[in-house]
Amino acid sequence: MKQLLIYISTIVVLAGTASCNKWLELKPQDGLVREDFWKTKEQVAAAVTGIYASMLDNTSGKTLAMPEYLFVWGEARADMVTPGFRISANETDMVNMNILPTNTFANWRTFYETINYCNTVIKLAPNVLNEDNTFTQDMLNRAVGEALTIRGLMYFYLVRTFDQVPLKLEPTLSDNDLSSMAKSPSEDILNQIVSDLKAAENLLPDSYGNSAVDRGRATKYTACAILADTYLWMEKYAECAAECDKVIASGRYGLVSQENSLFNALFWTGNSVESIFELQYDAQKLNPFFNIFASNSRRWGAASHLMEEVYGVDLVNTIPQKDKRGDGMALRAEDGTIWKYIGANDAGTAMRTADQSFAHWIFYRYADILLMKAEAINQLDQPLEASRIVKTIRERATALDFGDAMDSTSKSSMEDFILQERAREFAFEGKRWYDLVRNAKRNNFAGLRYLINAASKSIPPDMQQSAFGKLRDRNSLFMPIYLYELQTNKLLVQNPFYK
Repeated sequence: MKQLLIYISTIVVLAGTASCNKWLELKPQDGLVREDFWKTKEQVAAAVTGIYASMLDNTSGKTLAMPEYLFVWGEARADMVTPGFRISANETDMVNMNILPTNTFANWRTFYETINYCNTVIKLAPNVLNEDNTFTQDMLNRAVGEALTIRGLMYFYLVRTFDQVPLKLEPTLSDNDLSSMAKSPSEDILNQIVSDLKAAENLLPDSYGNSAVDRGRATKYTACAILADTYLWMEKYAECAAECDKVIASGRYGLVSQENSLFNALFWTGNSVESIFELQYDAQKLNPFFNIFASNSRRWGAASHLMEEVYGVDLVNTIPQKDKRGDGMALRAEDGTIWKYIGANDAGTAMRTADQSFAHWIFYRYADILLMKAEAINQLDQPLEASRIVKTIRERATALDFGDAMDSTSKSSMEDFILQERAREFAFEGKRWYDLVRNAKRNNFAGLRYLINAASKSIPPDMQQSAFGKLRDRNSLFMPIYLYELQTNKLLVQNPFYK
């Protein structure tokens, strides 16, 4: 991991800032596009590394680091977090569903910068076969496969967050390539994501020969995981289950065992047997989370209802049983600190210092594969089999039985239970809002109750009725187009709810 981050630090100099005052600010520095760059296999490798560098931190200096967007997009409008005393006005507006086109979290620029790095590799790397006779077809396949995978991942976040966005598949290499683009229908974007990921599956290796690298770079199974998630969003359940089965059958991943500390393996050390793809931070490259979650600068904390309503409290046994995913992993119960990213042990007694803020951001892990498969096969009328998968997750976590029991005979009951189990398993991992929307929109928004129930927990009582009304308008589920983008790209049209 350290070698990878040294390499990333080098490529950031090359991949640096985007040009100013241009739509989407897509143009990379001349180091990535000048004719004398795309000559050797080392330069292709550096350009691919630049893709990952752009996800670790912003490259333009004008936006937040990508994981901060991923956290806020995936959690702020849901029911697992609560505002801290240093929360910004823009974040408060997201919690209360008063989002305006001037909200900085509606800025998609960071994602399009990464997309442009991907497009540049896809476009220019093939010519290196003619320039460097040591650059092989297998090397090219890997480079293009990684770029296709990350491009698919970026568009998957954008389509779930904004619904319709410009679908740009060619790189911006100079000012001559800059042109306005209209939004594409969400169906077209999702189909392109599927196309990219299916192509990447056939280009990427199963492994790079190093466990840590396999978790920090896209492999075949990274593409499978994103594709499974995409199919689940598209309500293509058989296809989702098939992609999950590829990951399961690979034998390369498994759940962290019950005997081990889940917190230590997943979040303190990172790159566990469970990890499929995670952003690699370390002391050389810190994540943005310390100042977001630390008690003296807190912008976000854990919602007060989580321990009682989500993880449960054992009031029966002399030695209380506890869900390992709650206190000491997801949160510190005594003060509502979000623990996954700034905790230093699973006892809740030691916190990372600012210079130890290098917990990885996990995109996908094996538990997600299992629960995506359970959700998919349950929708295919296999609730009993789905319950067996969920049981393996719960047994590993020593989960408590409380509230509504898992009913393996009912598709509807299992849908509810799988959604609850995802909340327990993936708290604060940027998935909750998307999970709620995915379940709500199924069968022509038959599950709108999921969003209403979440809002009733997270929004102040005097603002709830307004929020409930907004949630009944399906267009409110998507973010507005950022005002700057509307001003600089005259082909863009504001999302319907915000006109």
